[in-house]
Amino acid sequence: MAFTAKDVALLREKTGCGMMDCKKALTESDGDMEKAIEYLREKGIAAAEKKASRIAAEGIIGSYVSEDGKVAALVEVNSETDFVAKNAGFQEFVKAVAATVGKNAPADVEALGAMTIDGGDMTVTDALREKILTIGEKLTIRRFVRYEGHVVTYIHGGGTIGVMVNLDTDDATFAKQDCVLMAKDVAMQIAAMSPTFLDKASVPAEFIEKEKEILLAQAINEGKPQNIAEKMVMGRIAKYYKDICLLEQAFVKNDEINVDTFIKNTAKELGAAVSVKEFVRLEKGEGLEKREDNFAAEVAGMVK
Repeated sequence: MAFTAKDVALLREKTGCGMMDCKKALTESDGDMEKAIEYLREKGIAAAEKKASRIAAEGIIGSYVSEDGKVAALVEVNSETDFVAKNAGFQEFVKAVAATVGKNAPADVEALGAMTIDGGDMTVTDALREKILTIGEKLTIRRFVRYEGHVVTYIHGGGTIGVMVNLDTDDATFAKQDCVLMAKDVAMQIAAMSPTFLDKASVPAEFIEKEKEILLAQAINEGKPQNIAEKMVMGRIAKYYKDICLLEQAFVKNDEINVDTFIKNTAKELGAAVSVKEFVRLEKGEGLEKREDNFAAEVAGMVK
């Protein structure tokens, strides 16, 4: 079956693949459009396998919130370069993955991959492979977090950081704008100050004991006597709580109070019980090896 330039353009429009890839697909499938699409998807699988060893530590954090605010999700999808994070097609894909998480509550990334992507007719894994073929980079769905309750999300820096705050309150209070604005302020606090725990009670005892050992060794190395060093450690631990615990941190919009006081003041104004039940902060690429490009060597290689 012969095909025309219009067929190549149509296939390109349907798949987002390059012109030469579309021409080859139609040639291999004898001009059959559906077979050509299938061919490109199969090639997407091959492309994904070839790119598996590459480093993907860029990308974005995407979010989903249900209309009633009772279900929300954050998902991190990584790419090789920061340029891809600005790609509209990639951003829409991340939104669809986040919505799939929010609406279907997968147990893990593997289970997510087997689900039908939100707004589409293929699995998340197949949609990912198709994006790899279209974009030409290694892409990975690294992790996600899903909350149910009274949830507010905040995305910072175009997806470099994502935060979810789950409030312990009632529906009527959560429906009030001041309550949501308070949660947004708390989310921005988390994005900026990166707390590890909610409050002192959330900090594992062994975590504090380890920190005490480190601080005591530091004080003794500074030449302080044992008894003085122990007193110094207690003071430093109190300061340490203010660094790692959200509710102990100085509120960024008013450092004369801490976050706990800010929340309590807002609850008093609302005339209802409001507190933070849990939170999560995801930062793009945290803990991943970063790709280092040697542009001088790359240009030299192109010249040769």
